[in-house]
Amino acid sequence: MPFRVTDTFRSALAAQEGEAGRPLAGMWVCSGSPLIAELCAGAGLDWLLVDAEHSPNGLESILAQFQAIHGYPVHAVVRPPVNDTVLIKQYLDLGVQNLLIPMVNSVAEAEAAVSATRYPPHGVRGVGSALARAARWNRVPDYLARAAETISVTVQIESTAAVDAVADILAVDGVDAIFVGPSDLAASMGLLGQQEHPEVRAAVEHCLGAAKAAGKPAGVNAFNPDTARHYLDHGAAFILVGADVALLARGSEALAAQFVPSAEGGSRASY
Repeated sequence: MPFRVTDTFRSALAAQEGEAGRPLAGMWVCSGSPLIAELCAGAGLDWLLVDAEHSPNGLESILAQFQAIHGYPVHAVVRPPVNDTVLIKQYLDLGVQNLLIPMVNSVAEAEAAVSATRYPPHGVRGVGSALARAARWNRVPDYLARAAETISVTVQIESTAAVDAVADILAVDGVDAIFVGPSDLAASMGLLGQQEHPEVRAAVEHCLGAAKAAGKPAGVNAFNPDTARHYLDHGAAFILVGADVALLARGSEALAAQFVPSAEGGSRASY
């Protein structure tokens, strides 16, 4: 069984350089449902981000979603809940090739993320290929020697500390790309809920510029179409423009508002 090196997000971003720089557009997949994941996989987007940081996703649901997505022309990226060596090992053994590591605030944290994806002597990933779907249970020839070729690492910049250190984070060997999260970045700047604030936009643009100077791709989360286009104009190589749960929430609210006079856009929700 051959390696699928071309499936890495790194290779997809590199390929776009030959297509007049067209950025990769994607969406969040947060429902935990394989059916919804497959539905999104066939939508025509370039990539999907299966989220386990703020969504009800564990190893079993991620596996089921990957099996549902498989075969569609879309790149799947997974965000673990934390930059943790053990969790990253489990995700990689499961067959996740593309990781988006959240809350990377320093060079040391970026180095730790990369190290978790490499076998010794280049890292600290535990060896269990005979048990792992990633190696197809040792049916992939030379998996241990070449596993790093099948993995891409994107780190998330979402704090003032990360923005300050972004140039050094980009210089870490094995960091393939950065992804800026304006929501948490705004919160760390004392601007909670104000990701459109000029100071937040300036910080995002600083990161995009640093990535360009480093020769590495940078992405950003932007559900507002105008904001998304603004960051694309400033050099974003990839972007997230929506989420399955948000589309369903807003769509169902619109139906209720149209046909249920008492509906107020989900205001009846309780906790």
